Amino acid sequence: MKDTLTPTQYSTGVSQQNIERALIAAGHDLDHLQPADLGLLEDFHTMGRLATIQLVELAGIKSEDEVLDAGSGIGGTARFIADSYRCRVSAVDLTEEYCETARWLDRLVGLDDLISVRHADVTELPFAEASFQVVVSQHVQMNVADKSRLYQEARRVLATGGRLAMWDLTAGTAGELDYPLPWADQPELSHLATTEQLREIVEASGFAFDHWNDLSEGTAAFMAALLAERPNPLGLQAFVPNFAEKVNNLALALGDGRLRVIQGVARAIA
Repeated sequence: MKDTLTPTQYSTGVSQQNIERALIAAGHDLDHLQPADLGLLEDFHTMGRLATIQLVELAGIKSEDEVLDAGSGIGGTARFIADSYRCRVSAVDLTEEYCETARWLDRLVGLDDLISVRHADVTELPFAEASFQVVVSQHVQMNVADKSRLYQEARRVLATGGRLAMWDLTAGTAGELDYPLPWADQPELSHLATTEQLREIVEASGFAFDHWNDLSEGTAAFMAALLAERPNPLGLQAFVPNFAEKVNNLALALGDGRLRVIQGVARAIA
């Protein structure tokens, strides 16, 4: 069953307009935009581009790989992979507004020939079996109640030996979370598993982990330092409502252990 609530968490109706306004205010010429010009506004997950760089390096992506960004948001990870490795990337997201914005940004930076964007559900992927060598999933499963279906679909579309690259938040010590959070304005939208539960579900879906790293401590310190800095005008607040409150609640929960952060790369096994 498709999640009908998640798109309303992210849709504002003005994502593209607000991003365009932020880019122009930052002095960028939209007719001559480069991927690097998008800066901090396109990586909608904890630790942003730094986390993406570390994850894709760990996954060992190559130019000949077909890559799926499952839960792609406005397409930051897909653009980084396509630009860095010159490989073909398919991007899927449940929020149609984000898909439209991603296509627009792909065209602006000249990567639309390498990236295809589909409006679809990550638990019902519109691809044939064994279509990809790498599936990337960053901060997606917190919105997905049926995690078994999520990872079974990832395994279905991966060739045997392909890699699932994950960067995820999990439930930590007991304690109610403060809302809103970046992925959920209210508790009904959040479907956190514990670290142990998440690993068990992924492995039961046909994967064996090569890397499984708890990076909670370093991420908490990173978030604390980020909050101490003056906000960058070309940041996620350009299109994410109440971003300052959401990231503050996230940082507090990382700091006291109510949330954990997991980086993982798993192989699709027979």
